[in-house]
Amino acid sequence: MAFSLPERFFQWAYQERAEMVRRMAGGEQIAPETIFLNFTRHCPTFVSQGPAGLNGAVKGVGFIPKAEYLAETTADYLEHIGRGYREGYSQDGLQLLVKHIWGAHCAERIDFSRLGSLELAKRHSWTNYTANPELTLCFFQPPAVSFEVRGRVEIQESGPYHTFINAQHDTYHRPAPEKWPSRPAYIIHVAEIWDNSASKEGFGTRLL
Repeated sequence: MAFSLPERFFQWAYQERAEMVRRMAGGEQIAPETIFLNFTRHCPTFVSQGPAGLNGAVKGVGFIPKAEYLAETTADYLEHIGRGYREGYSQDGLQLLVKHIWGAHCAERIDFSRLGSLELAKRHSWTNYTANPELTLCFFQPPAVSFEVRGRVEIQESGPYHTFINAQHDTYHRPAPEKWPSRPAYIIHVAEIWDNSASKEGFGTRLL
């Protein structure tokens, strides 16, 4: 049976984020404060517990395609990155992200049981997750929306998913493939989702 996200979280975390990416890719001029508020869907607090103590760190997360779409998506990213940083690089990258992840009909391509992230600092979170893979992601969009995702982290330091997550990051940001060997990827396996919003439907309501 295919994994699906609870509708409230799916609409907020994926559909509304996809709409914003498509608007940006279409060249629409969007107020910076609107973009920043929308990016709360991208940057939860990663909570960990381990040798470095109880820790919270804000990191970016992205969606991962199903296995049958992984190779073609990665190949497109790598071709784009291989042409080097240039004028219009990020806008070209947005077009690829819409094609593979955020397009109007891309939801069927996504494995919603997992999220991806990169470890760029290798400090408290890294120390904890290498010892204890349990994690909580805390999303907060002011003034009242909040979701909590609980699960476990799988660390990838090589292989197709490590390449994909690094390439997806660098498809929009200035590319640095030479840094990929030192940038481990996190695959987050989703186990529970809670609505912690300050609303009648929230305040710690389990959705998954």
